[in-house]
Amino acid sequence: MTSRPAVAASGEETDPTGVREPAGEVHAWQPGQNSTVCGLQLSRTRLRRFPHVPFDYRSTDQLTSADPVGFVCPRCLAAVSGGRRQERSWVRHSPRP
Repeated sequence: MTSRPAVAASGEETDPTGVREPAGEVHAWQPGQNSTVCGLQLSRTRLRRFPHVPFDYRSTDQLTSADPVGFVCPRCLAAVSGGRRQERSWVRHSPRP
């Protein structure tokens, strides 16, 4: 992925200043694409786009009932974080001849 992903969500809320905020089920979305990072088509799933909201969720985030976001897609989290692809989780110390 070349740019930072934005948010696509199943619902929306308006904060006191009048800015739209995501609510419900949240997915990562690359602006300019017609699908989420995990492969859902935006038109078929009726997800709303939020290009002004960066997808900055982590797998360690705790969601409570007070949060407007109820669910963060685990496949989108894995695709955006990509931690395992950049580094190996093991090191070979004495390889066989």
